[in-house]
Amino acid sequence: MVPARQESVRADQSPSPRAVSTWSGDAREQAVQRMFTAIAGVYDLNNTLLSFGLHYRWKKVTASLVPIVEQGTALDVGTGTVDLALLLAPRMGVKGRVVASDLNHAMLAEGLRKVAGKGLAGTITCLQANAEQLAFADNTFDAVTTGFCMRNVGNLSQAVAEIRRVIKPGGRFVCLEFSRPIFGWLRRLYDWYSFKLLPWIGTKVAHDTTGVYEYLPASIRTFPDQERLCQILRGAGFRDVSYRNLTGGIVAIHVATK
Repeated sequence: MVPARQESVRADQSPSPRAVSTWSGDAREQAVQRMFTAIAGVYDLNNTLLSFGLHYRWKKVTASLVPIVEQGTALDVGTGTVDLALLLAPRMGVKGRVVASDLNHAMLAEGLRKVAGKGLAGTITCLQANAEQLAFADNTFDAVTTGFCMRNVGNLSQAVAEIRRVIKPGGRFVCLEFSRPIFGWLRRLYDWYSFKLLPWIGTKVAHDTTGVYEYLPASIRTFPDQERLCQILRGAGFRDVSYRNLTGGIVAIHVATK
């Protein structure tokens, strides 16, 4: 169901990328997938450019919060081009397995090339799947991670509930996502960068024509902040919920246990 807040769009008119950030359900999902399909081939390059290379550190810290499990099984939801799944693999042990899932086929294809290039096809399985309808049995994984995925799902509460369902009792969920900077001056600077400089870079330097670099900062502003996301995780039944701010709260890593 498309919420009342969604602006009307004529058959010959594309939705505003900022408007998409306020949508939910299938309409949001389809619009987001079109944007990410268009930029899949340059996604990694643009991530490095637009984050000044910081995304590598953020992902390494995220992976370090996943406990080491011998012959473990892990799931990376919304894996994109599989960066986080590649960091998870060593933490699951020599005979461990990692499933890298994403709804977007073009992004997964980029990730699959990385997996093959590192000789990890026997360890990491790339699977096209919807975060809100995970096709796994209850209590399957020792750990589940997400990196810059949760603000793009159509129904956040449903995705969180699905993630909890597939984690084993005592297993860990680690979520890396953009959040709210903790200092006023940093929020002002980040807003200027997000809404002014980032779209310009995306258009002029990264040659983006999809509007995705307008959608991304808008989606960050409509996503729950650190404390609100903690509440959502607790409401879904997770315990020992905490978070760690990185780069002044520009991103936060939430950790929760089933």
